[in-house]
Amino acid sequence: MPVESDTCRVVRELTVAAGRFAPGHLGALTQIVPFEMVDAALAETGRVQRRVRDLPSRVVVYLLLAAALFEECGYRQVWARMVAGLDGLAVAQPSPAALAAARRRVGAAPLAALFDLLRGPAAGPATRGVRWHGRLLLALDGTSLCCADTAANLAVYRKGGGHHGGTGYPMVRLVALVACGTRALLSAVFGPTSVDEKSYAHDLLAFLHPGMLLLADRHFGYRPMLTALAATGADLLVRVKSGHRLPVCRRCGDGSWISRIGPVEVRVICCEITVATTAGRRSERYQLVTTVLDADVPATELVQLYHQRWEIETAYLELKQSILGGRVLRARTPAGIEQEVDALLVTYQALRIAICDATLAAPDIDPDRGSFTVALHAARDQVIKAAGVIADTTIDLIGAIGRQVLDHLLPDRRCRTSPRVVKRAISKFAAHTASGRLHGPSYKATLTIEVIADPDP
Repeated sequence: MPVESDTCRVVRELTVAAGRFAPGHLGALTQIVPFEMVDAALAETGRVQRRVRDLPSRVVVYLLLAAALFEECGYRQVWARMVAGLDGLAVAQPSPAALAAARRRVGAAPLAALFDLLRGPAAGPATRGVRWHGRLLLALDGTSLCCADTAANLAVYRKGGGHHGGTGYPMVRLVALVACGTRALLSAVFGPTSVDEKSYAHDLLAFLHPGMLLLADRHFGYRPMLTALAATGADLLVRVKSGHRLPVCRRCGDGSWISRIGPVEVRVICCEITVATTAGRRSERYQLVTTVLDADVPATELVQLYHQRWEIETAYLELKQSILGGRVLRARTPAGIEQEVDALLVTYQALRIAICDATLAAPDIDPDRGSFTVALHAARDQVIKAAGVIADTTIDLIGAIGRQVLDHLLPDRRCRTSPRVVKRAISKFAAHTASGRLHGPSYKATLTIEVIADPDP
């Protein structure tokens, strides 16, 4: 009979790169960002080391990616986690100055090249919730990240304004194209907030093409932007201001009508959406324009589809809260900011690919049921263990991260609502944006959509 004093010995076998390249890994995510991909990005950007020393360029790239997984840690602590599972191997113990010099030597270009290799919807042909009527569903929007308040950063990135003294930190604007079904990144651009979202959005037009349907909010619902977006061949579903009167060229049987915005023929849907919960009701009028003119697609279906635009807000929440934890970016120089944001985007995309790969084996599971937080913590554990760095002879399509995701699936998406207001306000007085809104936690909700036929002009 076993007794409490009995012990057992656990022996693990790991396969990592040889020699001074051994610390260069990302745990199980290394199979998504493999050595060959990193080496190709370094060669393409001319950042391969001339001599192999304690910190080869490949190892530094993985250090930067691992730092995006452990945003609460300094680079020395990130390095300690990368080598924690390499007991018995002689690994370097670089100083903070050596790590900083290595990061400067590698620069941001290899990280940008890696993101260019990884970007995409991360979905298979049969992945649920990714396509609508054969079109890849995308969302376009922007957000901002805070960076360290240093003189070097302030020379490029300015602080945000406000009625209570501004943000306190310089801000980086990020604008992205996100696949709504998987929340994976098709592309992203970032820079100072002195350039607005609409200007950055023009840099993303090259990634749109026929076979896509783009969702965007009122910020992008003006004539030059709509014309530029439509010229890409992608279909649009964009909210415009309710007071924008659009001429009626032809009426549709479901209450919508055909109009024109410049050279673009659009279908206009004016509707009132009512959200009812146990705490009360709230109604708001929406006006949407779309280049989907198919008569067999009812207006109410397009209104319901527009709600998928919020998937990009969830993606930004995962970037800013799940990964960053609401923290300020580490880098103290603009070059470091560029490098850190590129590493953040690569790591986010790798996690999204891991979640989607797990659900490919179960086509009845929607990718949005895969928990990003579970995947993030599983990836961190794998880095510390240095596990799954190199694939075995038997290919594991799901992987350790995917198994954690499948074992802890989120419930099917429910219709819920929560107030989009500041929860820790500086002022004791309610903000104007909170007037008429439901307060408190999220509520189970019932949505009612009423299409309003526009009167004759």
